[in-house]
Formats: sequence, structure tokens, C-alpha cells
Amino acid sequence: MGNILDVLFTSAARTCALLVLFIIIAIIVSLCMGAWPAFEKFGLSFLTSAEWNPVTEQFGALVAIYGTIVTSIIAMLIGVPVSFGIAIFITELCPVWLKRPVSTAIELLAAIPSIIYGMWGLFVFAPFFGDYIEPWISDHLGEIPLVGPLFSGPPLGIGVLTAGIILGIMVIPFMAAVFRDLFEVVPPVLKESAYGIGATTWEVIRNIVLPYTKTGVVGGIMLGLGRALGETMAVTFVIGNADRLETSLLMPGNTISSSLANQFTEAVGEIYTSSLIALGLILFLITFIVLSFAKFLLFRLTLKEGART
Repeated sequence: MGNILDVLFTSAARTCALLVLFIIIAIIVSLCMGAWPAFEKFGLSFLTSAEWNPVTEQFGALVAIYGTIVTSIIAMLIGVPVSFGIAIFITELCPVWLKRPVSTAIELLAAIPSIIYGMWGLFVFAPFFGDYIEPWISDHLGEIPLVGPLFSGPPLGIGVLTAGIILGIMVIPFMAAVFRDLFEVVPPVLKESAYGIGATTWEVIRNIVLPYTKTGVVGGIMLGLGRALGETMAVTFVIGNADRLETSLLMPGNTISSSLANQFTEAVGEIYTSSLIALGLILFLITFIVLSFAKFLLFRLTLKEGART
């Protein structure tokens, strides 16, 4: 009886794993088939063209790709340090009586729907950002050589920078919760031993906690990056949804997800629909490349550890 149950369990687990692979392959095939008319008409210029004109059926993905990557980078520049700080405070510095309220607040932030972040960003954050922050950015950073073009332009409130900041706020609860759980599983004896020989809190985190949890930390960062890359509604509210390639981060732009959300129901004609599906395929490939790079990074870290050993 035990052998039969073991065989059934093994078969069920194998079926579930194969089902996941089948679903991924089916998604890729469907996207490729749907995107083929667009790539057949525009070729690789679809990736490098900034023109998006449904009237003349001239489409290019450069604006959406640029907006997706830039907003995700801004989100990571904000989210990763803040998430680390929150997790370190909760696990290493926070008083016992304050741990539960702070942890609960982080989990509540993670449960807020993305559309609520978008509405808050549009009606509260964007006006404040446009009235008080963007003028200061333009005055103090807009004149700096090389960097200035990124922060020039009128203070509209909505734009690529605003979308990146909202995304950063959105990914903080997810990454902070992951980092907190990771740091809490580090054996106390390791940290106590380091403190016992005179290590500071920063030295314990750098030399004990992070090496012990590096695989999970990279996974947490990738989780946040995946959320930033694929976020739709919050970005649609605050990015401006303009199909123009602008150097300034203060100007409106677009992302792949916001383009799909805004235009898919209005797409008329095979080329228009195929171009939108092609955007979805590009987003899938960007996510795949990011995850592959993360796996490669972990592989290199493992090799270096073996070499030192």
C-alpha cells in the first residue's frame, strides 16, 4: 500500500511540474502567433521605432520598452534600500513591543490593491509632487550637465518619475516582508558569536546575515522587480500615457502594461491587435531575461564561494 501511495504521489508531483511547463510553452506559442503579423510587417524596427500611430498603422515598441525599464529601475532604486532598512530595523534594532505593529503595517500595505495606489498617486501624490517637488528638481538638477536633461521640463505632476516612485512604494511591502522573514531564520548563535567578538550591527549584517540569506535576498529583489515590470493600473493612473519618447523623467510616458490596458479594447484591425500582443511578448521576454540574469548571478556567487573554500 505504501509503495502504491508513493507512486501516486510521485506521479501527481511530476504531472503538476509538467503542467506548469506546458502552460508556459502554450503562453509563448500563443504570444508568438499573435505577434507574428506585426513582426512580419515591421521586422526588428518594431523594437527600435518610437512611432505609435493607430491611424496610419505604424507601430513601434521603443517608448513602451523605455518606460517599462526606466520606471522599474526607479522603483528598485527606491524600494531595495528602504526594504532593507525596514527588515533590518524589525529584526535587529526594533524593540520587542514594536515588532508586531510594524510587521502588521507592512503586511497591510502589501494587501492594498494596486488601483488604490494609483488613485492615491493621481489625486494626492501627483498634485503635491507637481506643486512642490518637481519645481525644486527642475531648478536644482535641471541645469547640471549630462544629468540636467533627465530633470528638465514643466512640473506636470504626472510622468515617468512619478510612476517610478509609486511603483517603488508598491514594491516596498513585498520585499520588506521577504527580507524580514529571511533575516529571522538566520541562526541566533551565528549573530551572537559575532557580537561576542566585538562586531558591530553593520558588520553582523554584512558578514553574517547577508551571506547566509543571499539566495533569498536575490529572490526577494526579483519578486519586487517582477511586480514593478508587470504593474498595470497604478502606472496607468500616473504615467500620463503619452506615446512619445522624452528624455526628461518629468514628462509623461508609457509602459507596456499601461499600453495594453489602455488600448487593447480599442484595437481595430489585425496589425493594431498584433502590435499590442507583440508588446506582451516583449514584456514576457524582458521578465525572462531578468530572471535568467538573477540565476546567473547566484551561480557565479556559488562558484566564488567554492573557489574560496
